[in-house]
Amino acid sequence: MSQTRKNTSSEGETKRQTSSVNKFLRGSKAESRKENNDLKTTDSQPSNWIQKTAPSETAKPLSSEMELRSSIEKYEQFLQKLGKKAVNKCLDLNNCGLTTADMKEMGEALEMIPELEELNLSWNSKVGGNLPLILQKFQKGSKIQMLELVDCTLTSEDGTFLGQLLPMLQSLEVLDLSINRDIGGSLNSIAQGLKSTSNLKVLKLHSCGLSQKSVKVLDAAFRYLAELRKLDLSCNKDLGGGFEDSSAQLVMLKHLQVLDLHQCSLTADDVMSLTQVIPLLSNLQELDLSANRKMGSSSENLLSRLRFLPALKSLVVNNCALESETFTALAESSVHLSALEVFNLSWNKCVGGNLKLLLETLKLSMSLRVLRLSSCSLVTEDMVLLASVIQTGHLAKLRKLDLSYNDSICDAGWTMFCQNVRFLKELIELDISLRPSNFRDCGQWFRHLLCAVTKLPQITEIGMKRWILPASQEEELECFDQDKKRSIHFDHGGFQ
Repeated sequence: MSQTRKNTSSEGETKRQTSSVNKFLRGSKAESRKENNDLKTTDSQPSNWIQKTAPSETAKPLSSEMELRSSIEKYEQFLQKLGKKAVNKCLDLNNCGLTTADMKEMGEALEMIPELEELNLSWNSKVGGNLPLILQKFQKGSKIQMLELVDCTLTSEDGTFLGQLLPMLQSLEVLDLSINRDIGGSLNSIAQGLKSTSNLKVLKLHSCGLSQKSVKVLDAAFRYLAELRKLDLSCNKDLGGGFEDSSAQLVMLKHLQVLDLHQCSLTADDVMSLTQVIPLLSNLQELDLSANRKMGSSSENLLSRLRFLPALKSLVVNNCALESETFTALAESSVHLSALEVFNLSWNKCVGGNLKLLLETLKLSMSLRVLRLSSCSLVTEDMVLLASVIQTGHLAKLRKLDLSYNDSICDAGWTMFCQNVRFLKELIELDISLRPSNFRDCGQWFRHLLCAVTKLPQITEIGMKRWILPASQEEELECFDQDKKRSIHFDHGGFQ
């Protein structure tokens, strides 16, 4: 009987403790969060998300509700000092100016939220060197689904600790370690830990000091990440050459939707190796290969085989030094990308005078929302072709059009374009700025542009830097600004 009373009393105390934690946490209200539907990593939760939970078996039990309340008060004071609160299972402390003294206090605070699913400590440099102090309370069975540590000055030792911690985080779906340039040396440990995170959907290692050897290390972990949807290895300039013999396991990422390899110094051999892999990623929706200038003469086969990616929505190949043959291959394959919404060809000079190669793509791209052709050496004939495509009702869904830094287009080309831009009813942004070193007088086409704008119900931004308006046209613009019923920003900072 006494044993029964003892157990009943213990259960009652546990319930009171849990109730106190829940009462504190229930004070938080859910905040709306914008997420990419294709990369949704957590199911929606009801606003009343706190449920009764038993304390962690490995955590040190509090001897009384008074001690529990004291810990809760300290936790509340800590977050209050930062002007933050735990909201709907999320704790966002990014860019909070956390100090070294906050680290231990934060570790104790995190222990008070056993149901925590999302933790963001990004843009706090003092986290670096103190990660074990902060996350040491995470135990096996942790419910953390999203861990963001962007630009935290993480050290190699932090990376090693994180690799040991990852097997404890069985629910982890998003891991962002971007802009921590010193963790490349501990990638072996991190990759070993990743093998235990089979639910991971997003892995971001942007600008992490990765090297050629890093590709092989990560490649060994990819076979364990079958659920991965997004992989970002961008801005690791020493990665070039690493894919030559170590990209095979990328094929295992059957559900991969986003692959970002921009500014990775990809070599011709890298491109050859990726040619065997990327076209097999049939669920790929976004591909960024931009700022890899050695692709220019070696990517013909890769770009040609993009036709086998029917789900591709975004293709970014700006500043890749494409040559005539590679651009032709891209143009021919892009005709088959019916789902394409974003197409960025900026800074590829070979496009100039050859836009006609994209004619069928522009006609068939019913879903195209963003088209960027900045600094492509476009000529007047290209603008006439583009105007014709617009006039015939194609590109009707276009929302952003970038034609900046194409200084070779004569007034006749701009006139033809401005007379037809009114057909882009969903356009919100247009950029026709000149290069920083070039100033030029506006022609009579400016009046056509003003007239067209009145027929574009959604436009809000028009870039016209370094176009010089004569006095008469300045007056017209002033009258337009005064008479218009909605806010349209003409960015003409270069007029003077």
